[in-house]
Amino acid sequence: MLYCQHLAGMGHLVRSTEIIRSLVKGFKVCFVNGGQPIPEFELPPEVEVVYLPGLWQDGDAIKPVDDAYSPEETQARRQQRLLAAFNWFEPDCLITECFPFSKLRLKSELKPLLQQAKDSTRPVRIVCSLRDLIMTQPMAPDTRIRRAEKICRLVNRYYDAVLFHSDASFQKLEDCFPLVDQLEGDIIYTGYVAQSLPKERSLTAEDVAGLSDKAPTLVASVGGGRHGYIPLNAIIETAPRLSKILPHHIYAFAGPYMPERDFARLQQAAANKPNITLRRFTSRLIEYLEKADLSISLGGYNTTMNLLRTGVPAIVLPSLSKDQNNEQQIRAAKLAKLGVINLIQPEDLTRDRLIQAITTRLAQTPTAHQINLQGADNTAGHLQELLAAPALESR
Repeated sequence: MLYCQHLAGMGHLVRSTEIIRSLVKGFKVCFVNGGQPIPEFELPPEVEVVYLPGLWQDGDAIKPVDDAYSPEETQARRQQRLLAAFNWFEPDCLITECFPFSKLRLKSELKPLLQQAKDSTRPVRIVCSLRDLIMTQPMAPDTRIRRAEKICRLVNRYYDAVLFHSDASFQKLEDCFPLVDQLEGDIIYTGYVAQSLPKERSLTAEDVAGLSDKAPTLVASVGGGRHGYIPLNAIIETAPRLSKILPHHIYAFAGPYMPERDFARLQQAAANKPNITLRRFTSRLIEYLEKADLSISLGGYNTTMNLLRTGVPAIVLPSLSKDQNNEQQIRAAKLAKLGVINLIQPEDLTRDRLIQAITTRLAQTPTAHQINLQGADNTAGHLQELLAAPALESR
């Protein structure tokens, strides 16, 4: 049973889904989705899915997707459904995505679930599925330590293992979590979780047209899209001049969570520009990247792994959101230092500087990398080993 809560974007959902694709080969899987649903998003058909009343993040506030219910009512409904799902599914392993290293504000619903798993008459392994960078937001040293101590207490009380979706040669847990030596459970490096090419070919008519386009292509993407208006607008405004320099067609994806007003403004800006196709979402982004000559994107975990998987020449702009931490900047800067991507900043979004960044990247020879991208399959293998081991008598 895998619990996933995406709040601001869709990164946690995408990474968890890729892990599920590997898990269903050897496990029966129940996926608990606590975020805002995405109609076109594809989950493996073998998975049992439980949708909690959705939550999303607006600045510092976490709000119900359905505003007919108060936050307190939504919290109560979510907790009830979580515990009912656990009793119905009877998992051998409970996985919480990122918690307790992040999303501590959701502990009121997760601690009862963890306690129910711990008190079960059947042995239930409890595991955290953790991305590569955590606690990267600015905070005072004493605040950082207090937060880390709280995390350690939760991990040591409830968890058997932490599956850290990173490559130790690139990013170690101790680089962003100061109290690793106080964690009592197993810390397992899985490698990065990178999307695989989908085996199903349920293509939309738009994807059939886009993926069969033989012209040179540039792909622009902004993840979930809540904070993607500025970079996409800059690319759209650059498109006419770029078409005179480089005969590329631009496929731009605004993301399912971009505010409707912002998307409408982008549609209007792109309307009379024949070298750009603007869409909200595609479930086949990795296939667009595989055939593209260049990618321009934000620097979330999953987008970055798509870039590494496909080897497409890439320009990365770390997220412009003031509400997010420095995760994207840290990861992108390390990759830029290796020469794997080119890094740009907000001041580079002017027409001349953006065109210069594009032509520079296209003229460069791509740099290979040795980063482990087998995190999904390795996660499934580690869980097989964990569940085959004798059950712990106590935690």
